[in-house]
Amino acid sequence: MFLVVSFVQVVFRSWSNLSVTGSKPANSVFVVSFSKENRRRLCVCVGPVSVSLKMLQLLLLLLLSSTADSQSQRVSGYKKANACVCQLNSTMWVFPAQKFKYVLEEVHTCEESLNNLQEELSFSSQRLPLIQDQFTNFTARLEPYDYLHSQGLYTELSLRQLGQELSQLQVDIDVVHSQLNNSHTQKLSKEADRLHKHVNKMQTIDTLNMKTVKEKLRYLKNNVETCKSIPKDFRVQDKHCVRGLITNISDPITTKVSPHGKSYVSGSWGKQAQKESEGQKNSYWVQPLLSSHIWGNTVRLYQTYEDFMASTNHREFTFASSYSDPSTNEGPNAVLYGEALYYHCYRSADVCRYDLEANEVKRVTLPGTGVGFNNKFPYCYYDCRLNSDVDVEADETGLWALYATLGNHGNLVISRLVWDSEVKSLNVTQTWETRLFKKAASNAFMVCGVMYATRYVNEYREEVFYAFDTATGKEDNSLAIRLEKVAKGVASLSYNPTNKQIYMYNDGYLLAYQAYF
Repeated sequence: MFLVVSFVQVVFRSWSNLSVTGSKPANSVFVVSFSKENRRRLCVCVGPVSVSLKMLQLLLLLLLSSTADSQSQRVSGYKKANACVCQLNSTMWVFPAQKFKYVLEEVHTCEESLNNLQEELSFSSQRLPLIQDQFTNFTARLEPYDYLHSQGLYTELSLRQLGQELSQLQVDIDVVHSQLNNSHTQKLSKEADRLHKHVNKMQTIDTLNMKTVKEKLRYLKNNVETCKSIPKDFRVQDKHCVRGLITNISDPITTKVSPHGKSYVSGSWGKQAQKESEGQKNSYWVQPLLSSHIWGNTVRLYQTYEDFMASTNHREFTFASSYSDPSTNEGPNAVLYGEALYYHCYRSADVCRYDLEANEVKRVTLPGTGVGFNNKFPYCYYDCRLNSDVDVEADETGLWALYATLGNHGNLVISRLVWDSEVKSLNVTQTWETRLFKKAASNAFMVCGVMYATRYVNEYREEVFYAFDTATGKEDNSLAIRLEKVAKGVASLSYNPTNKQIYMYNDGYLLAYQAYF
């Protein structure tokens, strides 16, 4: 016999009295489940009664949806019209739709999470071969370093880059390992850690040795440059050079506001610096940077010192058609040497030569890896002087270019310039690398083949603190020669071998000093 019940009505309708009927033997017993909280009751016939599968599922759903404090009570039915009747109060009986909806959402969320995890596992499985290939690549790349390790020839930078790549790889492996967590990923993680420690050890142990080797190479290179073509007796030609380094610098012996006005705070000036020059032997010049204190395309020339001091009888030379012309001067760096003005060419690693008589410009590119220009390596120390990357100087031995390169880690580089009058070309003959960081100096100049660097002390004083001798490749950073000034910023410093004076362009003021040996 089957118990016929409409459970849809039981679940979604609320009846005051609900009778559940069916064929019943005499000994049938009913079980009532109820909840103290909402007084829900369910009447189930227990005994030799058969129930369909769907009806049983609904019964179980209703039973499971009861609260934790639900109780069961055994009651007796009674016979009425040959049927088993159970009286049931279902006024408060409501199907837990909200709870059912929550459980359904949880099932969907769980299913979505499982799908995402499955996708991540699939992606990680795809990445494993790529990581294995990377390890093979790292192993192959490390083999030459193992050989070079015993030779002391590898670069510290290469090892640092390799270490950074290994660190990134370790992060990737950790992510995959957290997802898969198997013996293969554990092995990869240990291998990456071992390689990283090995690289760090190589880098740490040999840092001092590497720096020592690099310093020896720099010293040997400078010695080779010194031996190339500098005359062995050049110090004898100028007796003051034999005395050694500068020992003192006088207070300013000339103080004058720039003829263009002190609002032009950047530029350069001085006396014609070539001893053998006849036509411009006693001439003075001023080259202000009229555009943004960075660029200039004119130079003013005075035939005598008296004309210069009175700002009269001058000639104006224009060597570029505009401030953005390739031949424009960039930065406070010029020097008048013989019949030509030498300066840094506009936005380039070139030095220009402007011939005052022929009215033409020649140029040469400075040697080195990553020559600084366009404010890459200006003079600084306290305040950086805009676009003072390349500095052209003159002394008893000729012309020089002072600059910095990426290859020399931003340290000052000294190149000797030579003008070949026969073929009309400007050339670089020698180059020295120093250990002085260019931005740690406020300016520099050349005297007797020795580069002197200055640093800021206060608003009214600079100090010569460093010297590098191109004749010996030796340096001295123990100098402390004072240099008085009238304004804070130093745009340019240049030495003149004809009268042993030093010229400063001091924020629109033109100062001259006497050097003593």
